[in-house]
Amino acid sequence: MNPQRWLTNIVLILSLTTLSVGIARAQDVAYYGFEPDIITNFVKDKDEYRLGFIRVAVEVMVDNPKNVSVVEHHAPLIRDAFIQILSTASEHQIKTMTGRDQLRLKCFERAQELMTQETGNPVIKQVIFTKYLYQ
Repeated sequence: MNPQRWLTNIVLILSLTTLSVGIARAQDVAYYGFEPDIITNFVKDKDEYRLGFIRVAVEVMVDNPKNVSVVEHHAPLIRDAFIQILSTASEHQIKTMTGRDQLRLKCFERAQELMTQETGNPVIKQVIFTKYLYQ
């Protein structure tokens, strides 16, 4: 067998093996979407007292598909925490990309904290805002 062809076959086999491992790892996570979207008010940063509103569609990534039912069971508690975080945010946090990411991280940390308190396991690997509207 030609050494160059032999090397090509080895590289092909290794890349297919790596691809199958990546697919297996992708199946180790699952997502839970909070329905309906979270809609709440926030106070605008002007001299006058005015309210704005925010609508966010939230999904959480869990570390194991079996844990979707655990998150679903605790969804009202987690949803309430998300509403508290979003409703107390400043207009600057709501309207800027860095502020939005800070809010997402606060939601993630709070969700992990609540799940650890309730189940002894953080369960949630990530919080994702799939829709983000404000006015």
